[in-house]
Amino acid sequence: MNFDTFLHSVSKIENIELPGESSHLKMSPPYRLELMQRNKELMKKAKKAGVLALFYPNIEHQTQLALILRKTYKGVHSAQIGFPGGKIEKGDLDIKFTALRETQEEIGVPKHEIKVLKALTELYIPPSNFTVYPFFGVSPKTPRFIKQEDEVDDVIEVSLSNFIDDGNMIMTVVPTSYRLDVEVPAFQLNGHIVWGATAMMLIELKDLLKQVL
Repeated sequence: MNFDTFLHSVSKIENIELPGESSHLKMSPPYRLELMQRNKELMKKAKKAGVLALFYPNIEHQTQLALILRKTYKGVHSAQIGFPGGKIEKGDLDIKFTALRETQEEIGVPKHEIKVLKALTELYIPPSNFTVYPFFGVSPKTPRFIKQEDEVDDVIEVSLSNFIDDGNMIMTVVPTSYRLDVEVPAFQLNGHIVWGATAMMLIELKDLLKQVL
């Protein structure tokens, strides 16, 4: 989709009610409810993180979404696809500022070039005990991505048409730290399998966009 057309369409999104949990459940791993029950007390003291779903025009002025492939490391989100973003730090004005700051640090898109259109529904992530606050933003310029080398392995540029295509929603078997192999709903985007918390945030964004596009 032409980026100008996309911008015109999503200008109406601010006043649309968020789908929230009804969307999240579509891409929820089968063991999530069990983990939520087990972590009830931990959730009260969960750490906070802000992430950004950033849409922008490519050089052909077609609409793209930026995701990242995280580096392989000793941690629960090693080598996973996610949004640019990270934990709130001392000095951050609010969690939206965190998402913008982390996006600039991780993929090099300046904060002042991003307009946040809407806050999406927060999501608790049991393995890391984080509550993640996602934001939907746009940049009018074609970015020159600069990866944060110690955290980001690659920037994944997903076309809007690929993202909203229902044919890219699949079931797949993944290894987890809770059960050896579990079948989960996932997105297949640019050859990558995206599941878990990122998929749950993506489906809410997709459901929201389908109301205006």
